[in-house]
Amino acid sequence: MKKENEQETGPSQAEPARVAPRTGARVVVEGLERLGVDTVFAYPGGAILDVFDELAKSDALHLILPRHEQGGSHMADGYARATGKPGVCIVTSGPGATNTVTGLATANMDGVPMIAITGQVSTKAVGNDAFQEADTCGITRPVTKHNYFVRDVNDLPRIMVEAFHIATTGKPGPVLIDLPKDVQVGKTAVPFPEKFDRPGYKPSFAGHPRMVSRLAQLVNTANKPLLYVGGGVLAAGASEDLAALARKANIPVATTLMGLGAFPESDPLSLRMIGMHGLVAANKALDACDVLVSVGARFDDRVTGKISEFAPRARIVHVDVDPSAIGKSVRCDLPVVGDVKAVLEALLPLVNVAERKAWLAECAAWKAEDPFSYDPSPSGAIMPQEVLQAADRLLKGDAVVTTDVGQNQMWSCQYFTHERPRSFLSSGGLGTMGFGLPSAIGAQLGRPGETVVCVTGDGGFQMNAQELVVAVEHRLPVKVILLNNTYLGNVRQWQDMLYKGVHSMTHLAQAGRMKQERIVPDPELPAYLPDFVKLAEAHGARSRRVERREDVEPALREAFADDRVWVLEFIVEPEADITPMIPPGHALKDLIRKFK
Repeated sequence: MKKENEQETGPSQAEPARVAPRTGARVVVEGLERLGVDTVFAYPGGAILDVFDELAKSDALHLILPRHEQGGSHMADGYARATGKPGVCIVTSGPGATNTVTGLATANMDGVPMIAITGQVSTKAVGNDAFQEADTCGITRPVTKHNYFVRDVNDLPRIMVEAFHIATTGKPGPVLIDLPKDVQVGKTAVPFPEKFDRPGYKPSFAGHPRMVSRLAQLVNTANKPLLYVGGGVLAAGASEDLAALARKANIPVATTLMGLGAFPESDPLSLRMIGMHGLVAANKALDACDVLVSVGARFDDRVTGKISEFAPRARIVHVDVDPSAIGKSVRCDLPVVGDVKAVLEALLPLVNVAERKAWLAECAAWKAEDPFSYDPSPSGAIMPQEVLQAADRLLKGDAVVTTDVGQNQMWSCQYFTHERPRSFLSSGGLGTMGFGLPSAIGAQLGRPGETVVCVTGDGGFQMNAQELVVAVEHRLPVKVILLNNTYLGNVRQWQDMLYKGVHSMTHLAQAGRMKQERIVPDPELPAYLPDFVKLAEAHGARSRRVERREDVEPALREAFADDRVWVLEFIVEPEADITPMIPPGHALKDLIRKFK
């Protein structure tokens, strides 16, 4: 195994005051308690049992046993997104650690603060292919903000404090602590440091005053400014500051998928989501604006499309705490490096009150011309969009919505009204199927008094369906809206668009499988496999299959009114498409409003 971060994890230079000796395992639990952790998602195994022995003695920590380490990592992620506090997962070595890699990569792409603590074989056994040994630090280095391989128990108090600080400052992200068996049982009298001071880690906080002044000047002289808002606004807790800026200067606001909820969509200034499946008005405003102010967004390819035609008329400003993000994807005329909240607070007094009547009228006309819409099913089947519209009417914006990935995700972006920060949780950058259900469980634990709804598909639900039992046993009233279109719908749509309608390995219902997949339909089995209602009931959840349009709203009402776990399976139009769509790598002029 490679030695990871040897310089950072070596013996401390200054010898601190001593405390009563305790084991490394005890240090971990004390550290979690001192750092304000209340919930831990933990799956045991041989190389981490000393830590679990100490966890069992803690009265301050609520322990949640997932049924798969990936599920546990997504629960920690959902908890973090819903609360703003770092999520914590603990697993064993080898496969326990490698099973968290997808969860770590998901959090890393979306800037979610997480702490993963992994067991490891004893330091003397490292490199000898010991039982359940893996180079966890080497494997996770590309998908974490930072990681530690702890060689000396005396370093562990410092590392615990450092890990939480790094995970939650600058651009948030996951930090991993790999903990060998002998470090867990070794003893240390070193106390926890009272403050964090690490040379080389000094995230920018306040934006440079000259850059903020230049930004104000650009906004004040713009005729058609646009705010392009990402998840950094939510991470910084800057939604109110953003709203104050938009309303004072009358600037329309378009959000990325990660930025949904940063600005209320009921506000007339909202252009809702931008990008590949965004509102046409948002993309037209992007094309027409003369000043584009990106706040906490990273110019993802699903928004930029064809780079050479991105915001062709605009001076582009990029406000971000992460200097490496600036200029990485598109040209930047004015970089402002700093915490989004601090920059907006400094900017607001410098911005003039403005009316911009002509620009706002133009944006309003675009919104009226091209709202999100869909045609009814030719067979009279339930349309997936109408299920989410009904849910939105009943919830009235007062819920935390998590999603899986694919069509269900995009329809959730389009047909829920996003009004509040940290109330729409979805895997943005990595696009992780299987995220929806476990993240909903994490969110429900973090916000126990709120309604939490998971929107998923028949493909994504099967990836982590085992976690349903966790919601049941902890009496977490998560509501699952399962849109069963019998396809991997998003892939099927792309196959129709780009591969001449060859549905290779995308049909999930046995009655419709292709002959080339060598599946022979069995008349003694149901068309829909698995039987999601029976699967939910086997886990202890309430469930119902809905096949008629008139039953959609009554089923939702029944589930939302109940304090138990529910899985509502809606049999929806199999070939419904996500529209509008700007094909990948294309520009606004290539917008597709309908496929058929």
